[in-house]
Amino acid sequence: MSPADKNMPGLDLRSIPRIAVQAFCETKEVADIVEAAAADRRMVKAHTKVQTGGLAAAVDFYGTAPTPNLVIVESREGRDVILGQLDQLAENCDPGSKVIVIGHINDVILYRELTRRGVSEYMVAPITVFDLIREIGEIYYKPDAAPLGRTVAFVGAKGGCGASTLSHNVAWACAKTYNHEVVLADLDLAFGTAGLDFNLDPTQGIGDALAAPERVDDVYLDRLLAKCAENLHLLAAPATLDRAYEYDEAAFDPIIDATRTGVPIVVLDVPHLWTGWVRRVLRSVDEAVLVCAPDLANLRNAKNLADTLKQARPNDAPPRLVMNMVGVPKRPEIKPEEFAKALGLPITAQIPFDAALFGTASNNGQMIAETDPKSAVGETFRQLAQVVTGKHEIKKARRSPFAPLLARLRGAK
Repeated sequence: MSPADKNMPGLDLRSIPRIAVQAFCETKEVADIVEAAAADRRMVKAHTKVQTGGLAAAVDFYGTAPTPNLVIVESREGRDVILGQLDQLAENCDPGSKVIVIGHINDVILYRELTRRGVSEYMVAPITVFDLIREIGEIYYKPDAAPLGRTVAFVGAKGGCGASTLSHNVAWACAKTYNHEVVLADLDLAFGTAGLDFNLDPTQGIGDALAAPERVDDVYLDRLLAKCAENLHLLAAPATLDRAYEYDEAAFDPIIDATRTGVPIVVLDVPHLWTGWVRRVLRSVDEAVLVCAPDLANLRNAKNLADTLKQARPNDAPPRLVMNMVGVPKRPEIKPEEFAKALGLPITAQIPFDAALFGTASNNGQMIAETDPKSAVGETFRQLAQVVTGKHEIKKARRSPFAPLLARLRGAK
């Protein structure tokens, strides 16, 4: 570095990826530093929120709220108090969340104990804006750092069972529920519907990335993304038939890898195909969601898919089973419980057939929760978003004691 560069301490800093950051500060000085860092051009992709109260406030807050990608906590307490409060915080910390502690004592034993507990960094105040940005960058860009983003793939057991609609609604719910940046990648290159569902007509998308694999990185992909909603971006499919979409097995690897280094959640809308690249994508994701309608063809295909994925992913959880379009009037159906038993999978979520609700949302270019914010289906999508992002399992709704009476009244209409 030249002498001139040494007078510009931020010159060697890297841009911070699309992460959610929450800081709990005790002193105005540290709060001002965090806010100044959040305003820096290198933090423009990150969503940063600064709160007061320090480490103790963070313990209380995350007792009922999910933790973001990065938690920054300040404490002016001594070693024993800091370690005790961090142990409480760890009980509610989601897997994958990182923690930076800003303290006011230079204590080697404290530093060692914090490292042993998995804290990413201990910084001693006073700190500068560049100190903080540098530490955040080192957490997410060091060579042994795990990829940032969690990849979730939705695939239908049969064409027309609604896997694309579910993936779009769950991606939207992830962005709204957690205030995290989410990328939805439409991998159905010829017939993808994500642009229609979000009322968008992007001129660029995943086709451009596949055509220039040597250019693919997080910066290039940023230019290809179309904004669907706050915190939600779409990597759109071409949805044209002017070419044949035939790709090598590893063709999508650079795109998925680059996307997940820049955002916390990547939702993949996988078409109902069976090619080398589809098999590779489903085998490599963090969560595979199998969407099925309750009929015989779906059961046969779902059985084949579930068995194949279990064999290909022996060290991962089995695919999630979502039963969709349940209760179509006058259509003979396999009971969802029997369907799940045949597959050897529990039902993660069950979506009832509602032609009016889904049709209205589709025609308006909206998600279900936008069309009807009080819809039970919208709440199911929100809970499904929590499950596939590793937050918690869906809680079964309590059955109302008046349900049998209501059912009879509806039947009498």
